Amino acid sequence: MAQTQDRRRAVAFVVFDGMKLLDAAGAAEVFAEANRFGAAYDITMASVDGADVTTSVDTKLAVNQRLSDIDGADTVIVTGGDNLVGQGIDPALVDAVRSMPARTRRLASICTGAFILAQAGLLDGRRATTHWRHARLLARAFPNIQVEPDAIFVRDGDVFTSAGVSSGIDLALALVELDHGADLVREVARSLVVYLKRAGGQSQFSVLVEAEPPPQSALRAATDAIAADPAADHSVKTLAARASLSTRQLTRLFHTELGTTPARYVEMVRLDAARAALDAGRTVGETARVAGFGSAETLRRVFVENLGVSPKAYRERFRTASRS
Repeated sequence: MAQTQDRRRAVAFVVFDGMKLLDAAGAAEVFAEANRFGAAYDITMASVDGADVTTSVDTKLAVNQRLSDIDGADTVIVTGGDNLVGQGIDPALVDAVRSMPARTRRLASICTGAFILAQAGLLDGRRATTHWRHARLLARAFPNIQVEPDAIFVRDGDVFTSAGVSSGIDLALALVELDHGADLVREVARSLVVYLKRAGGQSQFSVLVEAEPPPQSALRAATDAIAADPAADHSVKTLAARASLSTRQLTRLFHTELGTTPARYVEMVRLDAARAALDAGRTVGETARVAGFGSAETLRRVFVENLGVSPKAYRERFRTASRS
């Protein structure tokens, strides 16, 4: 093992009832594994009152200290949980986290833990990310935050935020690399059998077309036609005729009701159709045809531009065990 012994660094995880177990467990294992290769991390779990917490899988997680007792920690990592979105956050938890910047060298969040940082005002004026499913909500609820929905993790000064649950492992690897360099963190990644840096962003996991026009919208005829046959002719002129609108009216409605252009909407529907075709085991060439991209090269360009990976890499990554 490499010996790169350094000063001891305290890493405290902020936990609470309902927190995602993997948020803490995955990232903590990275720091613990780094210790095997010469790092010196002291890992603790901290809650508001110092009591053990019940995790997302209904198991107890032992807690070492109160949040108020954290003083001079090298790194504080706020975990996430489903109950942070739409159900309100415990004010005591927000207050405890709000004071953390003065008591730690760097502050981080995993998944929806970003909502705690945001509620505490610690992301104002900063770039940040969270789970792709909740990125739009974070941006709407906290307009002073520059949300980057495709990022696996974001660093803005001494504040780090990461995407959904397993991205906490990516974040922890990045923190270890900052502390101890590429050689040690490479050994950690190899030992844990994880990617040191995964290709593409979290958009490859997300639902690309979520918005729908209102039930009585004139756009319904157009969007239903696109969904029914992504490979058909969906030029602005054709869509406008289907919706009995002028091309100008159609473009305006796409902008006001869906926040995009007709061409971009068609491309996203086709991209979702292509992902489904690849998931079903179709070849890249077949997928390009049935999804309406025409050629494998066009499909590859759109995949790389929007998902950060090629169609072939995507198919290999998301191929199910039954198709392996």
